[in-house]
Amino acid sequence: MTLRSPSPQREPAPKRRAADVAYDAIETMISTLQLLPGSPVVEAEIADSTGLGRTPVREALLRMVSIGLIVQQPRRGLLVSHIDLADHLDVIQTRRVLERLLASNAARRATAPQRQAIVRCAENMVEAAARGHLDDYMLADHALDLVTHQASQNHSAVKCVAPLIVQCRRFWYAYQHEGEVSEGARAHMQLAQGIASGDEAQAMAGAEQLMEYLERFARRIIDR
Repeated sequence: MTLRSPSPQREPAPKRRAADVAYDAIETMISTLQLLPGSPVVEAEIADSTGLGRTPVREALLRMVSIGLIVQQPRRGLLVSHIDLADHLDVIQTRRVLERLLASNAARRATAPQRQAIVRCAENMVEAAARGHLDDYMLADHALDLVTHQASQNHSAVKCVAPLIVQCRRFWYAYQHEGEVSEGARAHMQLAQGIASGDEAQAMAGAEQLMEYLERFARRIIDR
C-alpha cells in the first residue's frame, strides 16, 4: 500500500495589531461617509461600534490626525476633516506620481498568483460597474489596491499613497452622482492587464488613465 504524503500545511496569516484593525474600520467609516465631514469623532463610540478597545482606537485616531483625515480643535475635540475641493486637485497630482511608480513596480515584481488576483479584482469592478452597484465596485477597487500594493513591494510608496486613496474614495462617495463608474472600471482594467502581463508601460498608462479620469471628475465638481 502506498502511503500518501501529508499535504503541506499553510502557515497562518500573522495576527494583525488591534490598532491596525481599528484604523481600517475608522478609515472605512470616513471614506464611505458613515462619518460625515465636520462630524465629531468620539473615541468611546468608535470603540463600542467596532468592538475594539479604546487604546487601539486612540492610536488609530492619532494616526488619522497626523495625515489630516481627522482634525483636533480646541474645545471641540476630534472632527472629521472637511473635503477641500481646491486641495483635492493637489491630492490627485501627488497620487498620480505614486500610482505610476506602484504600477511599474507591480508589473515587474508581482507573483503569478498576485497577477491573477489583480485581474480578478478588475473584472469584478467592470461587472459591478455594469450593474451600477457602487458598494461592490468600491469593495473590488479596495481589493485591487491591496494586492497591487503587496505586489509592488514598495512600502514607502504604499505608505504615502494610502491616505491619498482614502481622500479620493471619500470624494467619490460624496459626489458619486457626477461620476461614470464604467469609465473608471476600464482604466482599472488597463492597469490590471498591464501588471498581469508584466508590461510596465501599459501598467503605467493604466495608472495615468485612472488619474486623468479622477481629475476630470474632480474638475466637474469644482467648476460647476
